[in-house]
Amino acid sequence: FPIMDFRKLLEKNSRQYSNKTAVVFKEESIDFSSLKERSLKIAGFLLSAGISSQGKVAVFMPNSLKSVCAFLGIFSLQKTVVPLDFMLTEEEVIRFINHSQAEFLFACSRHTIDYYAVKDKCPGLKEIVVDSPRKKEGFVSFEDIWQGRSGDFPKQDYSENRLAGIFYTSGSTGHPKGVMLSYANLDNPVRTAEYFLPLSDRDILLCPGVPFSHIGGLDYIFFMAYYGQTLVLMHRFRPLEVLQAINRHRISWMWLVPSMYVAILSLKGYAKFNLPSLRYVIIFGAPSSTRLLEKFHKLCPNAYLLNGWGMTETSAPSCVLPLEFDDIKSVGKFPPSTQAKIVDSQGKETRSGRPGELLVKGSGIMQGYYNEPGLTRQVFTSDGWLKTGDIAYCNAEGLFYIVGRKKDIIKVAGEIVFSGEIEEKIMLYPKVKESAVIGVPDKLRGEVPKAFVVGKDGETLNEGELKDFLRRHLAHFKLPHEIEFVQDLPKNRVGKVDKIALAGRRQVLG
Repeated sequence: FPIMDFRKLLEKNSRQYSNKTAVVFKEESIDFSSLKERSLKIAGFLLSAGISSQGKVAVFMPNSLKSVCAFLGIFSLQKTVVPLDFMLTEEEVIRFINHSQAEFLFACSRHTIDYYAVKDKCPGLKEIVVDSPRKKEGFVSFEDIWQGRSGDFPKQDYSENRLAGIFYTSGSTGHPKGVMLSYANLDNPVRTAEYFLPLSDRDILLCPGVPFSHIGGLDYIFFMAYYGQTLVLMHRFRPLEVLQAINRHRISWMWLVPSMYVAILSLKGYAKFNLPSLRYVIIFGAPSSTRLLEKFHKLCPNAYLLNGWGMTETSAPSCVLPLEFDDIKSVGKFPPSTQAKIVDSQGKETRSGRPGELLVKGSGIMQGYYNEPGLTRQVFTSDGWLKTGDIAYCNAEGLFYIVGRKKDIIKVAGEIVFSGEIEEKIMLYPKVKESAVIGVPDKLRGEVPKAFVVGKDGETLNEGELKDFLRRHLAHFKLPHEIEFVQDLPKNRVGKVDKIALAGRRQVLG
């Protein structure tokens, strides 16, 4: 049965939780009754403005109450949303609007974006709705929609096979790659969490600044709408404000990427915080340091810390550590709606405990890349399995473990080295705050590891001492041949380390 029938969810929540707070953002809040009214008025506007049956709507806004209403309005019409990262340049916005063939744009004013130029260079756009303190000539405002329009319109037939979203995952490259997710795919995050976690309408959810342009950000809206939970929304991630928000709003669950909890643990005075309201903290996005997770757990002793895994292409989350297991290194198990297997370089399934590429199949798997049939064929096997590009293994209990990305494998004189293993050992050194390892060309060995290391505030790092420490934990061929100490690591908008940016600094060694 379909879960993400958004109009039905809006109407149910408005009846059942009419005056309950749906979303808190900064000093503002909105209840479920008003959320339905404003969202459906946006849907009514799109209908009256002539959106087509297969219409696509781009949203170029930071996290806010208005962006929540925009997404819910589009989804309640069963149209296709095109979420655009608010850090994109004007050129990228124009390219993605044209590539996706979006008919409408919901946007927020930004001094580096000329929306008149966007309208001029995107001939397929019918209207631009701009959230601006000043009325802009030729554009519609959110206030126009909410003050002058009705949210009453004929109910659209729900079809789970309709295209729900096009998510661009290569915004920093010259070639757009749009992941197509259907409304059936959008059921996957809720189905996965529901299978593993006993959540209810009493839970209070914190979005610590994960942008809605990513599936991991939109998941917050899905859970709020499905369970009738209050969502506390942050504009961007700020470690101290996260801790304060958890206490102020008695947050019961949230999810983070590793760099977020590392930043929290780097705060001076973080240990004075106690977060007793937290029930579940889920870590997504990259292999995590067990030592740091144990340290983070002391902040929230009542919480169950668990790992998870997923990609935009799998409508994340797709895999969660079940509550009966306490192995934080594992990303857990897949629900019955998703199949998974590990294969070797010849595509044959590996034995238990042997690493290989993780392949998945099931209800959350994308329809493909928009207008990219060749690229789509590259990532699917002939019998429909998605090649994730993640190297993983599965133990005898059926628990999955992520070793690293396929592209993060470093081949040192024929030996396979996983950058994640080196990073984990570097993080054991008490003076280190963060680390990232990439492979760099080497004339003798073909490739060798290079480490980028960020020290803790007030600590002085010495390359010789760190290498001596690593020799006690790593085989000689896994040791970084160069360690570069840096002030910080480049990150993408979800908080993951941007290794492409790091690779731009590399040089041939030897």
